[in-house]
Amino acid sequence: MNARIIVGAAYTATALATGMPAAAHGPTETVTPHFEKAIPNIPGKTMKVVIVDYPPGGASVPHSHADSSFIFAHVLSGEIESKVNDGPTQTYHAGESWYEPPASRHLVSRNASKTKPARLLAVFVLDSDEKTLTTPIK
Repeated sequence: MNARIIVGAAYTATALATGMPAAAHGPTETVTPHFEKAIPNIPGKTMKVVIVDYPPGGASVPHSHADSSFIFAHVLSGEIESKVNDGPTQTYHAGESWYEPPASRHLVSRNASKTKPARLLAVFVLDSDEKTLTTPIK
């Protein structure tokens, strides 16, 4: 019962933090919690995994990540355009991956296609007391 409440709260926080549509970007993404577990051999750290589905032309609002979160991202299908911090905007295809250091600013995260959906797996390793994975940048 407790795990269900925690997962539900994490889902709600993630949906609120990342699911707000941006007028300039059109359709928004859908974030679905996939896995969450404390890392037993790293006290105070948790792994949270989400799947991000982008409709054709879909995008996330620019956002920052939790200060403690190291992120591994893997494109499951389609193509994702991503810009992290001051790096270049890059396009990643199905099967390609990248990482984001703690406290990253994700300025571009969108489906590169206007006609096909895209899907991304995002793995967060962060402090167990961090509840919000992303915060919109104003």
